[in-house]
Amino acid sequence: MSERVAVYIDFDNVVISRYDDIHGKQAWRKDDPRQHGQSAGPKDPLDLKLAAARVDFSAIIDFAASFGSVSLSRAYADWSVPANASYKTELIERSLHLVQLFTASGVKNGADIRLAVDAVEDLMRHPEITHVVLVAGDSDFVPLAQSCKQLGRYVVGIGVAGSTSRALVSACNEFIDYAHLPGVTPSAPAAKKAGAAKKSPAKKATKTSVKESPETAATNLLVRAIRVGLQKSDDDWVHAAGVKSQMQRMDPAFTEKSLGFSSFRAFVESRGDQVMSKVADNGQLTVRLP
Repeated sequence: MSERVAVYIDFDNVVISRYDDIHGKQAWRKDDPRQHGQSAGPKDPLDLKLAAARVDFSAIIDFAASFGSVSLSRAYADWSVPANASYKTELIERSLHLVQLFTASGVKNGADIRLAVDAVEDLMRHPEITHVVLVAGDSDFVPLAQSCKQLGRYVVGIGVAGSTSRALVSACNEFIDYAHLPGVTPSAPAAKKAGAAKKSPAKKATKTSVKESPETAATNLLVRAIRVGLQKSDDDWVHAAGVKSQMQRMDPAFTEKSLGFSSFRAFVESRGDQVMSKVADNGQLTVRLP
């Protein structure tokens, strides 16, 4: 595949917008959780609210990889802020370059200007980049999206509902709400948010404390790749060959042979409880989720 993707994340914009989307307008400003460090206890109210609004950046990178190989990925924030630092391990594991931006005044860190300058410089230095994924919602990025399109790049926008400028949506070739990304857990109804938040720390602890086996990790990777494929398909079935390519873009280490399977088809068919498969009229294997 010749497509190359560059991803630029206005980190504060996404995290704050998601928090406000889950907990109500201006909730971030009212709660001011930026300097909230590690948990003061399992029932700390602010910890619960942060956990309930945590952004799944792996889902963002997975979706970006559906357009091609992710060649550049940058996230802009003040990483000395505890609320931001809690994401560092997750982002580094997905090979994101963390760009440090110290706050000059108030809460403004100049991410929009630095991000735009870096993006234009990257496109001038790397003509092989075909797609630009902007993870932001600010109308300040409209000129950048327009410039990327003028330079012949396909611009994909990802933002949070209620916090994204309509002008930015219009400036992109394609735009998707974060909540609609494959694999993102839908936010709970307002009446259930408090209860859902109380459960999230326990779920998170279970997920991070128990390392996935290679078999389980491969199954989860397969399901995530199919979700991405279905998101971009008009059909209920997607070609297995495309799913395998997506899996390898999401995790370059994946190979069915390392799991003891002679073919990708054998691997897929062994996951019959998680994935349905059939041979299409053209003889190609297709898959879907139950």
